[in-house]
Amino acid sequence: MQRRRRGIDVGLILLLSQVFQVGLENIPPVTLGILALNVFVFLKPLKPLLKVCISVDQGYYRKDWQRLLLAPVHHADDWHLYFNMVSLLWKGIKLERKLGSVLFGYIIAVFSVLIGIVYMVLEFALAELLNDPSYKMNCAVGFSGVLFALKVLNNHYHPGGTSNIMGIPVSSRYACWLELVAIHLCSPGTSFAGHLAGILVGLMYTMGPLKMLMKATAGGFSYFNDSARQRDYNSGYSRHPSYPYNTPGDYDMYTGGLTEEEQFERALRNSLHDRGFSAGSHSNERRPYGFWFPPEQLSEEEVRRQRLNRFDRW
Repeated sequence: MQRRRRGIDVGLILLLSQVFQVGLENIPPVTLGILALNVFVFLKPLKPLLKVCISVDQGYYRKDWQRLLLAPVHHADDWHLYFNMVSLLWKGIKLERKLGSVLFGYIIAVFSVLIGIVYMVLEFALAELLNDPSYKMNCAVGFSGVLFALKVLNNHYHPGGTSNIMGIPVSSRYACWLELVAIHLCSPGTSFAGHLAGILVGLMYTMGPLKMLMKATAGGFSYFNDSARQRDYNSGYSRHPSYPYNTPGDYDMYTGGLTEEEQFERALRNSLHDRGFSAGSHSNERRPYGFWFPPEQLSEEEVRRQRLNRFDRW
């Protein structure tokens, strides 16, 4: 397997154009770091592709386990790099903002290695079932397996919506399966088993035991907890040493520990309540700062009376 070179790397130029169009300041750090690593390795490959690609023969039989780390960050040519990194850019921005940089980086590291292992299992199974040892020699490189896993995670954390696959609108829940088949039919040289391994690892995380195993391995990693990630996001400025204001890190004193949806609901109800009392005997009473509920529910007759009083003033 040799890298395909065609003179000017148009795909790389287009990728850099996409990155600067999005803006470096708008790309989360882990996503940007992974993208930069893949571009750097493309320009300065660590080894020839034949010495980094992963296969049953090289990985399992010859015990060359370093290929599990090297194969995902090497690409066959500039267009291979372009399509994978543009996909990473979109998925990484959404998922890293949702999960947090620490957890997202942990997921990428685990997925990169685990997908290579699942890929070898799939190729070994095909070789045995079809009695064709050539499957054990199939050697793959690229980040697309990880991207298929991230696609499953993205559909899990952002459910709903549709995707357009070759002009066919498909529910995002099933888009990865149709995309798996479509890519294999349109580009026969791609690794079907590598992409399938990515989907399976993504499902193992969202529907299987992988998430709990990763959490246990990380020793109760706090970033697996949504509330912990939210508290860390909210208190980020208060811990910055150069920030000139001493902003309290505990926002529960202002929100009462409510989520954004609960805060919005209470604010809406208080706004409606204040309107109902605007012409009543309590109009001059000062409300306590923050969220407030009336001490008792008003009767229907009382509500009608207050509405009539309000319209009399208009």
